[in-house]
Amino acid sequence: MPKIEHLALYCSDLEAMRAFYQQYFSATANEKYINEKKGFESYFLSFDDGSRLEIMTKTGIDVLSVPGFERLGYTHFAMSVGSKEEVDRITNQLRSDGYTVAGECRTTGDGYYESVVLDPEGNRIEITV
Repeated sequence: MPKIEHLALYCSDLEAMRAFYQQYFSATANEKYINEKKGFESYFLSFDDGSRLEIMTKTGIDVLSVPGFERLGYTHFAMSVGSKEEVDRITNQLRSDGYTVAGECRTTGDGYYESVVLDPEGNRIEITV
């Protein structure tokens, strides 16, 4: 049966992004991969359920859209944290640590309890149960 093996995200500050996902979502990073010839570096971030996020940086990658705003292509991903209380706790911790909460904690029309926060580079993350 097909499943998504991992998602990948280009970023400007690889170390800040790694630290963010480790601190707030308990990600475990592999050893950094570096390809000096191509100006490429990456980490695979693994989560408790086995899902993975590859964060990458590469010289010459341009920013084509405004961080934090909805756009064509992948617009967000969701992190399930297990309970409404944990959604509230992580959202409030991110807010107090200076991150942008783009959507307050709420129950959506389709029944999800979630908030929307921006990571250090403006990528949208839904924090959900």
